[in-house]
Amino acid sequence: MQLGQLDHVNLRTTRLDILVDWYTRVLGMRPGVRPNFPFPGAWLYAGDAAAVHIVGIDGTPGVGSEAELRLEHFAFSATGRRAFEARLEANGEKYHRTDIADFNIIQINVWDPDGNHIHVDFPADE
Repeated sequence: MQLGQLDHVNLRTTRLDILVDWYTRVLGMRPGVRPNFPFPGAWLYAGDAAAVHIVGIDGTPGVGSEAELRLEHFAFSATGRRAFEARLEANGEKYHRTDIADFNIIQINVWDPDGNHIHVDFPADE
């Protein structure tokens, strides 16, 4: 067996609507088709791929992944860094920029409302 590319990330949250709003507003993803599972959730698409699956869970409001987070981060590659930074600033989002010269990328690190760390990698010479 040989593994292919990572298919998606699955997140659990007590704040489903807030996370769906954040991923669409801040990362520009779009909600899309999802199987009719017997639990609440959403699939968020990057292009044609359902890259982020979100599962709604019961619990104290505001206690989702940040209470049981095991994944340090997940990442996307992208283009349009300047526009993305402007979107982050317009939305009042905290972010951290890391220049990785050895790989010719600039990482923009962001955190969703549940504390999940996402970095978006842009070509440094864009």
